[in-house]
Order: sequence, then C-alpha cells, then structure tokens
Amino acid sequence: MDMLYRVSRQGLPAPRFARNLLGLLLAGAAPMTQAAETELPALTVTGEDRSGYQAGSAAVGGFESAPLLDTPASIAVINEALIKDQQARLLSEVLKNDASVGESYAPVGYYENFTVRGFSLNAASSYRINGRNITGEQNVGLENKQQVELLKGLNGLQSGVSEPGGLINYVTKRPTDVRSVTVSTDDRGSGYVATDVGGWFGSEQQFGLRANLAHEDIHSYVEHTNGQRDFASLAFDWNISPDALLQLDVEYQTKEQRSAPGYQLLGGSSLPHHTSPKKLLAHQSGSKPVSTDALNLNGNFEYRFNDQWKGNLSASRSRVVIDDYSSFAWGCYGATSCAGTAVPNHFSPEGDYDIYDFRSPDDTRRNDEVQAVLSGSFDTSSLGHELSVGTSAFRRVVDKRDPINQMIGSANINAEPADFARYDGPLNDSYRRLDSRQYGLFFNDRISFNEHWQTVLGGREVRLDEETFDSQGDTTRHTQRYVFLPQAALIYKPVQNLALYTRYSKGLSLGGEAPWFASNAFEILAPTVSRQIEAGIKYDWQRISLAAALFQIRQAYQYSRPNGDGTFTFTQQGEQKNTGLELSANGWATQRLQVSASVAAIRARVTGSDTPEYEGHQALNVPTLRASLYGDYALPWFDGLALLGGVQYSGRKYANREGEVQTGSYAVFNIGSRYSTRIDGYDTVFRLTVDNLFDKRYWRDAGEYMGDGYLFQGAPLTARLSASINF
Repeated sequence: MDMLYRVSRQGLPAPRFARNLLGLLLAGAAPMTQAAETELPALTVTGEDRSGYQAGSAAVGGFESAPLLDTPASIAVINEALIKDQQARLLSEVLKNDASVGESYAPVGYYENFTVRGFSLNAASSYRINGRNITGEQNVGLENKQQVELLKGLNGLQSGVSEPGGLINYVTKRPTDVRSVTVSTDDRGSGYVATDVGGWFGSEQQFGLRANLAHEDIHSYVEHTNGQRDFASLAFDWNISPDALLQLDVEYQTKEQRSAPGYQLLGGSSLPHHTSPKKLLAHQSGSKPVSTDALNLNGNFEYRFNDQWKGNLSASRSRVVIDDYSSFAWGCYGATSCAGTAVPNHFSPEGDYDIYDFRSPDDTRRNDEVQAVLSGSFDTSSLGHELSVGTSAFRRVVDKRDPINQMIGSANINAEPADFARYDGPLNDSYRRLDSRQYGLFFNDRISFNEHWQTVLGGREVRLDEETFDSQGDTTRHTQRYVFLPQAALIYKPVQNLALYTRYSKGLSLGGEAPWFASNAFEILAPTVSRQIEAGIKYDWQRISLAAALFQIRQAYQYSRPNGDGTFTFTQQGEQKNTGLELSANGWATQRLQVSASVAAIRARVTGSDTPEYEGHQALNVPTLRASLYGDYALPWFDGLALLGGVQYSGRKYANREGEVQTGSYAVFNIGSRYSTRIDGYDTVFRLTVDNLFDKRYWRDAGEYMGDGYLFQGAPLTARLSASINF
C-alpha cells in the first residue's frame, strides 16, 4: 500500500502522524511475525510535498476553482508561500514574479497601475476579490490573501466589460485554526506588525472565523514621503448543512502617504540624467499626503442539490474614497525655452519643470455586483458535459469634483524647489461623473469527447448602459450597447499530465478618458472591442509545472492625436496589435530547490492611426523581452535554513510614442534567507530579503497616465527583516 505524508520546506519528513502510524503498524506486525513466522508484504512509503510555490488550481479562469492543467488559458498564481518569502506588501511586489506584467503609472504613495501583455489594466474592471469586481483605485491589503491569480489575455466571458491585457483576482484566506503574529522592519526604520487569528466553533464546529489586523509605519525611500497604513479583515464561514455553505468577507484599509511625482522627458526628446530615486520632485513643505479609505465586502452562498449540480449566489460592494492634495510636477510653461510650445507635456531641455497645487478631495469610486451561477455535469450520448450558466449585474459610479490644478511656481530637477504660496481659493462641487451599468447572461460548457479531447464553448451576452455627466448634471454621453462575447477552446491531452490548447476570445473594454490638456478634456470615449487568439501547452512533471503560450491581441488604439498646431485631441483611431510568447516554470526543480520563473517576449505595433510617427516601431512602455526568476534552496547541512534569491530583467522600452527615446535595459538582483525553528515551543520563521542588491539605477516605468508621459525610477537597495510566530 502507498501512504502519503507531507514533507517540510526543507524536503525532510515533517508530520509526526506519519512516523507514529508507521511505528504502530510495525509494532502490531511484530507479534504476528513471531507467532506465525509469516512474511508480511512490503510496505512502501512515498512522500508528496504540497507546500512551496507550485499552484495546482485557480478560480480566475472560469466561474469556480479548476485545475490549471485543464484550463485553456495562461494563468499565473502567486501563492501565500511566495508572498511571505518575498515579504510583499504591494501588488507590484507580487506581480514582479510574472514577466508579462509591467508597471504603468505606479508612483510611490499612490495606487498602482499595470500593463499585462502590453495593454494597460483598467481600475474599473480589471481587479477582483474572490471573483467579484472591486474598484482598482486602491492598494489592496495582502495580509488576508491566500493567493493572487493573474489571467493573462481577454476575459470577456468571465467578467464582461474588461481590458484585453488580463484580470487579477485576490483569493482570501478561509477560517482555520491559526494564531500568528508577524513583526517586520527595514533598513530605513519602517515598522510593521500583523496578526492572523482564526478558528472553528459551534456545537458541530459549523462556524468559522478568521481575522487579520495590520499596522504599518512606512519610511519610504523617497524623501518626504513617509506614511502609515492600517488594515483589518474578517472572514466568516457557516456550514449551514452538508449541502449549504455561506461565506462572507469584509476588509477595510486606510492609508496616508505623500505621492511622489514622476519625471518627464527633457524637451520631450531625452531622458533625465544623474537623477536619484530618493529625490522628491515638486516638494512643498505644506503639501498634504494622499489619503485613501477602502472598503471591500463580498459574500457567497453555495447550495449543492446533488452530486452533480450546485448553485452559487454571490454579491459584492467595493468603495474607495481618495483625498488627493498633491504638489505635482508637470510641463514647463515657466521656462523660457518652452515659450513657443502650445502644450509642453515635458520638462524643459535644461530640466526646468512647473509645480502645481493639485486638489481632488472626496474622489469616490463604487462598484456593486451580484451574480448567480448554476453548475453541473451530465452526459449526452458519448459526450460528457460540465456546464455553467448564470446571470450577473454590475454597477460602477464615480462621484468627484473637478480638480483644482493651479500652477504655483517652477523648479529644476537639479535643485531643491522653493516653497510657493498655496492655492487658497474654493473647491469645486462634487457631482456624479459616471454611472455605468452592465447586465450579463453567460454559459460555459466543457465537452469531453474521450480521455484525450475536450472543447470549451462559452459566451456572455452583455448589455452596457453608461452615462457621463458634467458638473451641472447634464448628460455628456449616453451609451447603450448589446454585444455577445464568445470564447471557444480546444484541448488535447495525449497523456494525463500534458495538455495542449488553442483558444479564441472576444472582449469589450471601457473607453479611455481624455487628458486635461486635450481639446476634448475629460471626455470618456465609447467602449471598444478587442479580440485574441492563443495557443499553449502545459506539462506537470513530477513536482514542477511548465507552461508556454503564444498569443495575438488586437484592440482599437486610443491616444492624444496631435492636431498640427501644438494641441491634441483624444481619440480612438487605428489598432494596436500585440503578439507574444510566454514561458513559465513553477515548483520543485530538485528535492531542495524550488523555482518560480517566467519569460515574456512581446511585439507591439500600432497601425492605421493616421499619425505615421507613432507607427512602425515597438509601442510605448512595452519591452520586447522581460524575464523573472526566483529560487528557494534548502541547505542540507543546516536544518531549517533556506537561501532565497532571484533576478528581474527588462529590455529597453520606448518612453515616447514617436519611438525616439528609449530607456536602458536592466537586471535587478535580489537575495534573502528563511530560517524556521522553534522558540519556547512555538514555530518561528525569520525572513531576510535584500532587493536590488547592487543598488541598480533604472527606469522601471516609462508609460502614460491620463495622456501625460512619466518616468519612474526603481527602488534602491532595500533590506527587510521579519519574524513570524505561530502560537
């Protein structure tokens, strides 16, 4: 007989249960052997490690958790083990493990934005918790997250209106018996403490609770941008009966931190030189931090009718309020060399820039969603079906003020700016800026022809009803649209642990918002259609998962079109086509070495834009090659000690749409260690991470946000030490 037992992170037998059970079996066999002198059959013991960085399933690819091997899509899963070992606090520190992801306006002190497969994600529709939509204008706390899932590519079937780059889903931890405390600091003196407490109670242990609390004093590497963060969450499970389960989650986070503005190109044609990532541009001693209050609620009720069929009803609310009082660096109206430029969306050639007093308080974003799904399996003739059908309703509203963006002075990148008189006028009134409603009917059917061939056919009928308003309450745009978003895939499994697939998808994305300097300032454009074809292969070999995917995505091109007189108009014209190859490996390469690795090569081109200088070269902020590698090696001569480390590589990126300025390629090396021991009978884990070991200077982000081009430097050498104690 085979007996499965778990092994420790060092690859050595851990649970006492397996050893005790083996001893009992041998002890029980001894008298029998002495009495009857018969030979017992051999007992084979095999080990299976279920810990580490390898993930076997994800929910982001469909309507419930499914094995990655059987999901015809490119999905990355960064689980709790990897998040803890890297001591990640921000989503950027999690997604650096996937080479298809890049940053696209992620300043220190502000909420982060990303590109996946070369397309920007959308804060309105690209982020989820437990499958339900959340507002993306927040840095979601990771303390209560079991794993972060990234679906790369179109996801219209799963979410309706969304961006073609991908979809990010946070999976929360469920109740279990846990009592732990984590404390941490870094080389700049930051302080962090977090608790994780959970358990089951009730007459039949039918109720489960899990609470996570955290406080962080942030000492940023950018001067004058220290801040603080508080986080609290509660997860509740109720096993109402053997067939009924109710799950509820609530999390609340407040954060205050000054936002660090990015650099712009000098004269629009060259990179700033000799700059420090620690310098705060546009520093004004009287400026306030950006404060964010975020509340995320979601619940799910599941009822199992029989062994084949079950139903799910889920609902969520996500609300974020942002108070933004920033001192902002933009343009060079105050520089003599910029006098002849109508819209100087860059610093001057000499490094001069203007300082703006930016005020946008009470910026409120709210997403509400409800979804009902019926899932089951059945046979028709010789075909097996796994069917999901359902309906959903989603609403997003944006209430905000027209921001104050008052120029108060000028400075130079090589000098500390003077303090200027702040804006002392009134704020604008708050009004309903956007009311977007989305209704959907969907189905997804996995059809099995035999043990080798499967097809997945699905689609979502979307009704989009969206209105935008001006500050007087008048409707500026009313969009009503019906669109069917199909998805079809074919899967071939020549052997059980090998899958080849091809997939076609269609998506619908929200239109972009015109920048403040455009002739149609703040106009939100109509939704756009995108399409994707993808082919891939997945192979689970022993304890490591290998995958490769080849894809092509097409979407309407949205950009600020030059009008020839120095002004711009934000428009949809032409097409951006991204073609790429992704490779990944996650799991145990040897008994003591586990890896998380990925490579992405992307060719991104714009055609038909009627702006020739924007075409014929790689698209803005998309490197042709990016790679990530992280490893964990358990030392054989020192029980409990593991060495950690890795590297992130990025090729050169264009920093303007004309393709005239490129940032350099770079490689950032990280090292660390993990030591697991027992102190006074308590399991304790110490972790040390050193990121950017060689203190590399590089431009991590060269993208656009709201039409403005920005350059952000990567973090300097950063060391972080933590201790986690399980009681």
